[in-house]
Amino acid sequence: MAKIIAITNQKGGVGKTTTTINLAASLSMAGRRVLLIDLDPQGNATMGSGIDKRQLKATVYQALLGEAPLAEVRQRSSSGNYDVIPANRDLAGAEVEMVTIDNRETRLKEALESVDAEYDFILIDCPPALNLLTVNGLVAAQAVMIPMQCEYYALEGLSDLVNTVKKVRAHLNPNLEIEGLLRTMYDPRNTLGQQVSDQLQQHFGEKVYRTVIPRNVRLAEAPSYGMPVLSYDRQSKGALAYLALAGEILGKQAAA
Repeated sequence: MAKIIAITNQKGGVGKTTTTINLAASLSMAGRRVLLIDLDPQGNATMGSGIDKRQLKATVYQALLGEAPLAEVRQRSSSGNYDVIPANRDLAGAEVEMVTIDNRETRLKEALESVDAEYDFILIDCPPALNLLTVNGLVAAQAVMIPMQCEYYALEGLSDLVNTVKKVRAHLNPNLEIEGLLRTMYDPRNTLGQQVSDQLQQHFGEKVYRTVIPRNVRLAEAPSYGMPVLSYDRQSKGALAYLALAGEILGKQAAA
């Protein structure tokens, strides 16, 4: 049975998609079978995996509405060596259409049951909003990873997200846990960044990953070539950081 991790933060620009793509590639490099699910209508995880969202005949949108099984929607990322359930702008209409559907919060969870056994890890890239798509991701997952920049506003939004996770756990998914908080775009020369990082560790302790993702030009460049940073520049600081994160996650899993 796959470990399903929803990667989410309602604040945009914190490195959710970058983390999803590069963690998928890093886990794949470690020999794990990985499925990436793009739940964001922008389709950035799809494009960043080397899949042209404009050429797709079916996406996660059809899977959520029950019009196509996940296995038929699935694509292969040749640059990252993992499978992808892609997304494009069609997904923006899914929220409106799903309002009248029974069990609308569990559509992704039900769709995943058909492919779950084929993977070791399923990573869900959630949109930057606490909407029905994100709720579907949280209901389908066992764990939540929260990428966040070490800045003041990030702490403000974190409490909202933690409350949402608690509500989903209380009403829809009692097994949901916060897997960890990931510090992204980190610059050790920034005093505020250090202070926020210290606060996170004080409040969340073991829930904060030891691995820190640095601000790195290669990480920013890789998506424009449709590949994870591991394929673009394997020796870059960004690539080494995501390999370390995958190692930390696998280490925790082995110790559990």
